[in-house]
Amino acid sequence: MAPPRKHDTDVILDAARTLVLREGPRAASVAAIAEASGAPVGTLYHRFGNRNGVLTAAWLRALDRFQTGVLGAAAAQDDPIEAAVAMTAAALTFGRERLEDAKLLLNLRPRDLLDGAPDSEFNDRLAAMNEPLFATLSRIARGVYGSDGERELDAVRRAVVDLPYGALRRYAYTDGFPDWLDADLVAATRALLAT
Repeated sequence: MAPPRKHDTDVILDAARTLVLREGPRAASVAAIAEASGAPVGTLYHRFGNRNGVLTAAWLRALDRFQTGVLGAAAAQDDPIEAAVAMTAAALTFGRERLEDAKLLLNLRPRDLLDGAPDSEFNDRLAAMNEPLFATLSRIARGVYGSDGERELDAVRRAVVDLPYGALRRYAYTDGFPDWLDADLVAATRALLAT
């Protein structure tokens, strides 16, 4: 059995995320991340390969946390409209509970973070992570509209992606989310899908 890691990966990724959000992506050098996390530079290179590896891991961790919540919420609902509503509610829960991760996803694309474009390994991993999300959107479209064609998928994306994304983006840098936001977005998701 391997010995436990001395420097927790989440602490390292949290430090990278904080540097990016406070000072911008260029401030998140390996040396700065090491200093902020308390992990030696060698540990970061060994575990992540380079700066891009650390920042990619931080961004993908945020995406995984988001998708785990929204996909789990949708899977718990048999009714397609209720699945869509659950996804909207879960997106807001993610924003409240993991605000720093939400800010990272809302404001920075991988190409904004990295030195150079994301590599094929990243693109393959992102595609694999997004596959269940796309399948869920298709399931909702088929359940609501009887088809998962381009127009039907677009309608579902407006209701469960664009709507919560816009609200999260607006409130992510305020003192908090208004208490009424959940009820309003849930009602809006239902209304968009019912028309």
